[in-house]
Amino acid sequence: MKTVVLKFGGTSVGSIDRIKKVCKIIAFYKKKKYKVIVVSSAMSGVTNELVSKSKLISDNFDRAEYDTLVSTGEQVSCALIAGRLKHIGFKSRSWTSWQLPILTIGPHTSARINSVRIKGLKNYIRSGGIPVITGFQGVNENLRITTIGRSGSDATAIMLAKFIKADECIIFTDVDGVYTTDPRQYKKAKKIKKIFYDEMLEMASLGSKVMQPTSVQDAKINNIDIEVKSSFVSNSGTLITGYKKSFSDQIITGISSTKNDAKITVVGVKDRPGVAASIFKPLSKNLINVDMVVQNISLDGRETDLTFTIKSEDLKKTERLIKQNKNISFKKLSFDKGVSKVSIIGVGMITTPGITYRMFQALALKKINILVISTSEIKISVLVSAKHVKRAVAALHKEFKLE
Repeated sequence: MKTVVLKFGGTSVGSIDRIKKVCKIIAFYKKKKYKVIVVSSAMSGVTNELVSKSKLISDNFDRAEYDTLVSTGEQVSCALIAGRLKHIGFKSRSWTSWQLPILTIGPHTSARINSVRIKGLKNYIRSGGIPVITGFQGVNENLRITTIGRSGSDATAIMLAKFIKADECIIFTDVDGVYTTDPRQYKKAKKIKKIFYDEMLEMASLGSKVMQPTSVQDAKINNIDIEVKSSFVSNSGTLITGYKKSFSDQIITGISSTKNDAKITVVGVKDRPGVAASIFKPLSKNLINVDMVVQNISLDGRETDLTFTIKSEDLKKTERLIKQNKNISFKKLSFDKGVSKVSIIGVGMITTPGITYRMFQALALKKINILVISTSEIKISVLVSAKHVKRAVAALHKEFKLE
């Protein structure tokens, strides 16, 4: 008998009617003789409401109490799902993270799942029961509730699949799979039937909101296949899998674009060993994520210009930190908030020459200027003016025959 983990996102359980529909999906798998484990997020909007309440209480709300507060949202949805399953004739009960328990390590609000005690869970499943487990949370060594960060319910489902040795892990959301690019921005986007972990990891980190990068990384490390499906329609979804399990002749799998980027250039920095580290150290300490980095050395080798990108909301803080940094000297700072990153992703580019040329040529034909370039084995990213993003995505989508 196969074991399946079914995870439902906030929009899937966003109302009583949607919870009733979710229970029909769960019943479908149970009637197919699957052993079913359910993981649920909080009802859509509930976590945001709880966070807002914490801000009204304090500007510096205690992080441990924050975790205790926001974890209550999943308890509500899980109790409602279990109650509905009982109503339609199934054996079911809700489980909170501490009842298994799901053991975590790391700080409050951003803990990671370390292990899951499954003895009681396995006994309950063997008895024919459907456990409905709170996602997004666990308990630490001090028996305090911890949370795994926003969208952490995906991580809960993946780790449960690992420890219970499930045959399938299905993530139900409000979209029916992963698309070649954001279908809201480009109507000719096509659903991807199969995508490799590394490709999905790149797409998630570059702006795709279907899954969080940490969840994809957990799936890759533990070699767990994930299917992303919609809870609203019965269409087939997207399989996220590993290289060794599958093969694809598609060179480019998808295109991602970001919003709210800013470009910073530190002009005329006195060049010496460790200067880049001196610039980025205070940014790192202040949790500012630096993305694309380009360095240009002057002809005499005495000075360098350093260009990098950050999120727009970090721009003022970054400017202040650089100006206050006494370990560097420079001639000028320049900033540009109106930029976005456009990336092509695909494992096929590892063995296919000419991809870089085709990307640059497609953008050039549309008169789109490239500001910064960054590459990896399976990704090429370019920074362009934000006003050109839609045209860039359309041109690349057509060039690599993703339509």
